[in-house]
Amino acid sequence: MPAYVSRPLTVFGDHKVTTGDIADDIRAHHPDHPRLGAILRVVRNCGVNTRHFSRPVDAPTVAGAAGIEDRAAVAFEDALDMAERAASEALHASGLVGEDIDAIVTAHCTGWAVPNLDVRLMDRLGLRPTARHIALTTLACAGGVQALIRAADLVAARPGSKVLVVAAEVISSVYNHSDTSIESMIYKALFGDSAAAAIVTSDPLGPGIAVEDSLEYVLPDSLDRYRGRIAPDGFHFDSTKKALSAADDVLPTILDWLGPYRADFAVVHPGSPRIIGDTAEALGLRAHAVRHSTATLADEGNLGGVSVFRVLERTHGEPPADNARGVAVAYGPGFTTAALRCRWQS
Repeated sequence: MPAYVSRPLTVFGDHKVTTGDIADDIRAHHPDHPRLGAILRVVRNCGVNTRHFSRPVDAPTVAGAAGIEDRAAVAFEDALDMAERAASEALHASGLVGEDIDAIVTAHCTGWAVPNLDVRLMDRLGLRPTARHIALTTLACAGGVQALIRAADLVAARPGSKVLVVAAEVISSVYNHSDTSIESMIYKALFGDSAAAAIVTSDPLGPGIAVEDSLEYVLPDSLDRYRGRIAPDGFHFDSTKKALSAADDVLPTILDWLGPYRADFAVVHPGSPRIIGDTAEALGLRAHAVRHSTATLADEGNLGGVSVFRVLERTHGEPPADNARGVAVAYGPGFTTAALRCRWQS
C-alpha cells in the first residue's frame, strides 16, 4: 500500500544573502589568504546565486564572535520558529488541525536541544499527547527523505493515520571565519536556512507523490567523507576530497535497487551541481528532469534535510503526468543515502 505525501510548504530565513555578499565577507575577513583568488572563483561557481539566513551574515551568531552556547541556542530557536510556521501552513493547506495528526516525524541537526523539534512542535501545534513522535537529529542532508521513509512506515503500520513530517535547518550556524580551507569557504556559499512540512497519509489529500518503496544505505568505511564538529567557537562542517565522489560511489547500489525501473522524473537533493548532474545521468535522465533541483540550488542553496521538500514543492508547480514514475534521492554524512521509488498521482 503506497503512502501519499501532500504538497510540502517551505519557509526561509528572513535575510536574503547573495553570493556577492558572501564573496565580500570572505574578502573582508581573509584578505591575506594565499588562495583568496581561487576561493572567490569557486564560490561564484558553486551553483548558488542567493540563499536565506535566519540572521544577518554579520550577526554574532553567524560570522561574529559568539561561542558555541549562543550559536547553538539561536540556531535551534530559529529552526523551531521556522518549523512551526511551515507545519502550520502545511496543516492549513490540507484542511487539518493539530488534533488530527496521529504522529510527527522531525529532521533537524543544526543546533542542540533536548527535547527536540518533535516534542516542542507537539505543544506549539496542539497535537494530541498520545501522538507518536520520532526525532531524527543527526542525518543532515539525508534527513528529509529518511523522515518520509519513517512516516511511510508509520502509515503502513496503522492505515488511516495522518503523519506530520517537518524538517528544519539553520545551516548558517556553521558559517565560521576560523574555517579557512577551500571546502569550508564553499560551504559558506552553499548552505541556506529553512524549514518545510508535509502530511503523509494512506489516502491522498491531493496531488503528489505516492511512495511505493524505499532504500537506506550506508557506504562502508565512509565516516570521513562529511562530518560535523563542535568546538568552543561553534559548529563546523568538515569534509575530505573523497566527498567529491561519494555520491558516485553509492549510485551503483541505487541502480541495483531500482532494477529495470526507469524514472520519468527525479527529486534530487541539491547538494551541488555535480551531485545533481551525476545522479540524473545515472538515472538516465536529462537536465530538464532535475530542473527543480537545479533551481532550488541556484535560488535557495543547499537546504540540508529541507531540500527534498523544497524540490518536491517546486515539482507541484509544474507536475509530471499522472502515474509518472519518480525517484527521490538524498545523500548525507556517514556517508548515507536515502531514496524513494514513487509515482505521481494527480
